[in-house]
Amino acid sequence: MFVADLVPACVWRIRPELVVALDRQFGVPVDAYVNGSQVWLRDDGPDGLTVEWRLHPVAGFSAPRGVSTSDLLPAVALALAVGDDPPAPAESLWDGLEAFSAYGEEAEPAPLAAAVTAALGIPPDAAGLVNHAVIGSTWETRNRQTSIVEALFEQLEP
Repeated sequence: MFVADLVPACVWRIRPELVVALDRQFGVPVDAYVNGSQVWLRDDGPDGLTVEWRLHPVAGFSAPRGVSTSDLLPAVALALAVGDDPPAPAESLWDGLEAFSAYGEEAEPAPLAAAVTAALGIPPDAAGLVNHAVIGSTWETRNRQTSIVEALFEQLEP
């Protein structure tokens, strides 16, 4: 692993209040992938840095019947916010949220953590430097049957 491969990232474990906060603060994701990822691009970083906010799917993600991936986050968030049963439990859909520099601009982990906490209203569970290339390669070679969020935490926790 080269130092140049490291990027600052902030990570949250999935929990209902996180899903509700994402919907309330950011609205509908700008992109929702078939693999379950939900993505927002926002200028929430230090000094207006564009942050990619990515809700990572669980390993082997499968969308609940009758809900497209584009409608998934809003449907789950609304149900949780009003106390109804969501189409599926958030924990069965996503492992957690990651926020990082969208376009590879340099940033330090501590100012990034402060900025994303201000934007979302919930501090990250961990922040530091991660190697996305290693995590992505592992995820692909294991046929998407690994947790990206757990791989992020493994790199962030000593």
